[in-house]
Amino acid sequence: MAVYTEVTDDELDAFLEQYQVGRALSCKGIAEGVENSNFLVQTETGPLILTLYERRVDPGDLPFFLGLMDHLAARGIPSPTPIRGRDGETLRTLAGRPAAMVSFLPGMWPRRITPHHCDRLGTALAHLHAAGRDFPGTRRNGLGVDDWRPLFDRCADHADEVCPGLAAELDEALADLEAAWPRDLPVGVIHADLFPDNVFFLRDEISGLIDFYFACTDFLAYDVAVCLNAWCFETRGEFNVTKARRLLDGYEAARPLDPAERQALPLLAQGAAIRFLLTRLYDWVNTPDGALVKPKDPREYLDKLRFHRGVADVRAYGLE
Repeated sequence: MAVYTEVTDDELDAFLEQYQVGRALSCKGIAEGVENSNFLVQTETGPLILTLYERRVDPGDLPFFLGLMDHLAARGIPSPTPIRGRDGETLRTLAGRPAAMVSFLPGMWPRRITPHHCDRLGTALAHLHAAGRDFPGTRRNGLGVDDWRPLFDRCADHADEVCPGLAAELDEALADLEAAWPRDLPVGVIHADLFPDNVFFLRDEISGLIDFYFACTDFLAYDVAVCLNAWCFETRGEFNVTKARRLLDGYEAARPLDPAERQALPLLAQGAAIRFLLTRLYDWVNTPDGALVKPKDPREYLDKLRFHRGVADVRAYGLE
């Protein structure tokens, strides 16, 4: 259950009085998500999403996240629009936490990923990158290549408890990535966490891209690599090259990758795999028994990392 902070009826009523949305008719916690407390609030003017930002979110980053969502929505990207209060502000405090409300987006995330979903996702990602070109804000990727080694060091002593030999394998993979990581690829605003549960579909078309709380400024092609990891592996771990080809074709229909991005894609995919492997590993060894959210198994991303480390060139992803 991803509700860490409860909100009383009186607190919610006082919060909503600061907006022009009417009274709350209902308020229901949203179970999905792991970082913040989320609620679906039905108001007299319609449904809205209320988010309380928990301790893992830096309050100093919130203006970037909210400003980016506002910018993208104004340019036709189906992203949540932050709701402004009577004072024109989007960010305020509720139940002792920074809080904001955003527009409700219809649709559901796909439980069974098809090549069609991957095609639509690729095109939507390219449109997001294009729409973010003139966004004035920047934010360093706090989970980029320079952050993986320190994160690994914080959980390395327990890595072999998850999988024998894991510490040595990750140490070698990190050394290879640190030595070869590209420095001059096209840069822009990226989502950095566009997993299937952050993409809503309605009648086979994308109706919403949500959860921008890892968004940052980094290589555009790294965002593509994150999606290859998140969308193109089957439940038993097999890589689906048809899904990868459709995702990349959909992306390149709107924004062709340049030759350097294509060449770097296997390395970027390794980086995306190790990023999620390490955050899962850290949570796996540091989450106490009885915690509200069960940590995800890092071994899923170990298998993905091993696959990408065995890729010789982009033809493995369906590109020619």
